[in-house]
Amino acid sequence: MPHPKLFLLALSFYTRLPYPQTLDYRQLPQSAVYLPLIGWLIGGISAIVFYLADLLWPQTTAVILALIAGILITGALHEDGFADVCDGFGGGMNKQRILEIMKDSHIGVYGLLGLLLILLLKISVLAAMPSAAVPLLLIAGHSISRLSPLWLMQRYTYAREQHSKASGAVYQPTAQELVFAFVIALLPLTMLPILCTSAIIPVMLATVLLGHYFYRHIGGYTGDCLGASQQVAETVFYLSVSALWIFI
Repeated sequence: MPHPKLFLLALSFYTRLPYPQTLDYRQLPQSAVYLPLIGWLIGGISAIVFYLADLLWPQTTAVILALIAGILITGALHEDGFADVCDGFGGGMNKQRILEIMKDSHIGVYGLLGLLLILLLKISVLAAMPSAAVPLLLIAGHSISRLSPLWLMQRYTYAREQHSKASGAVYQPTAQELVFAFVIALLPLTMLPILCTSAIIPVMLATVLLGHYFYRHIGGYTGDCLGASQQVAETVFYLSVSALWIFI
């Protein structure tokens, strides 16, 4: 199952990190199975930034700098998708209009408010957690949240009829690939107290509800929907672990 070239393709599409230029982009869709591993990398860098910043500044500042690092590494790929989904589903009354709004590069009020609120949620939750746990939460959160796009890709079909920038990465993972990704995504949880594994339940529930919502309104998903699902799953994970921490 492991395929280094597919991982490098995933690295080239989902991050701004350096990658070999001689890659076969015809295999780009299959590389999506490595999303949780990409999450390890992004979460790991964010964790290092938090750890170093926490030595110098208040924890809230360190959390903000860690989130900035993650955004810079991905080029705000998932945040952009979340903002577009907020605008599209907030302002669109039917499938055609929703898809038109999401394709617009300008951000609207729904998108701006959505981004602001979800970032504030992440900051407030992580800043209130024990500082020693935050690096582990960042790694686990970035990894587990990237299961959500894979589940949507496996369960639903691409909603746009015409080709788009994201359609090049459209792929339906097999059951075996989904299991592989699931194992990779859950490994970081072994670094946290065992009760934290329960956080996967609300994360998957949120993903199922999002998938149903997208299907009901546009008959499937778009690249923006995948990005939005990652952002929602990551935030739900932090919220869930924070709630569970009362019993730890």
